[in-house]
Amino acid sequence: MSTTVAQLASKPRYEILDGLRGVAALLVVVFHLFESYIPVLHVQIINHGYLAVDFFFVLSGYVIGYAYDDRWGPRMNTWDFIKRRLVRLHPMYLMGTFIGLLLFYFGDGPMFGLVNETPWWRAILAFCIAIFMVPQWPKLDIRGWAEINPLNGATWTLTWEYVGNLLYALLIRHLRTPLLGVLVGISAFFTIDIAMDLDVFKVLGPHHGYTMAGGWGLSPDQLYMAFGRLFFPFFCGLLLFRLGKKITIKKNAWWWLALLVAVILAVPEVGAKSAPWMNGTYICICILILFPLIVITGAGSTVEGKFATKLCKFLGEISYPLYVTHYPLIYIQMNWLAGHRDAPLGQHIMVSVSIFIMSIALTWGIFKLYDTPVREWLRKKVLVKKVK
Repeated sequence: MSTTVAQLASKPRYEILDGLRGVAALLVVVFHLFESYIPVLHVQIINHGYLAVDFFFVLSGYVIGYAYDDRWGPRMNTWDFIKRRLVRLHPMYLMGTFIGLLLFYFGDGPMFGLVNETPWWRAILAFCIAIFMVPQWPKLDIRGWAEINPLNGATWTLTWEYVGNLLYALLIRHLRTPLLGVLVGISAFFTIDIAMDLDVFKVLGPHHGYTMAGGWGLSPDQLYMAFGRLFFPFFCGLLLFRLGKKITIKKNAWWWLALLVAVILAVPEVGAKSAPWMNGTYICICILILFPLIVITGAGSTVEGKFATKLCKFLGEISYPLYVTHYPLIYIQMNWLAGHRDAPLGQHIMVSVSIFIMSIALTWGIFKLYDTPVREWLRKKVLVKKVK
């Protein structure tokens, strides 16, 4: 006779951290909407919005430590951990990539030169490869941007999220906290090397600049940036959890932290053209100091009031789905802009606002009708153990 062993019970969530993840995800969408206008405006709005990725990695490392650090052993082995992460992340990733496939040919135009040249079977092949999270090398590119996933470019961060999770499960979880601290210290060097354009290993190239924007391709500079952007934030988050240090704001913590995240990501380019190092310094301060402080403050504070609680819950629920489903719609906006640069300002505003609203509405519908029931079904089928 067999009996069913219940899956590991979920731990209470950090409501503020969930809400902050949602704020960052919304700003990523806005950042991408404005990004299409860079050739015209030259100055990005939500200028440092790409740093949301680094903030996500700090959050992820902290939450991974909280959720799993004390569960290894008889209750959970490496394969159990991998299954849990796949159940949590992969269904929505597949949906985001499927949306990218459905909308692929709607992006045909001057922005994406390869779309019209791509036969239908190559688009489907790209989807089949992406299902298994296999990075697609340049010869298989079907868009012209050399992205890891040409159907949904923003999911490059999820590829590296998986890398971070595997490193944690196979190696990093075994490290004692002092050794983890050493690893985090060493990793900080790569953040500084990239942000300050030191290029110690001569991989970034002469046109890199003082930025952390990159990591979505397979060229040496993109791979170096991807590893550099993953290592410090992810393992710093884990270290912060293990150290157990928290900061408490007793009043309006959620609102202050949400405002701080929004301001950090929206700050314009720092420093004049004659002093670009100032922008690199700003990036280092954000990643090495401010993001870790925000995370431990969010973990140490509580949400006040029914409205703030509901808002954090809503933002937490849509944060990951929004991030992995919005970019196929951004491709359409980019392509529309390429052919309508002289359109009246009102049309530009309406198209961008429409994409923003559609992104959130699509996310909410998919989360409720697809992601939640599919993950629940997978939990019962995959995560519940049966023993005799």
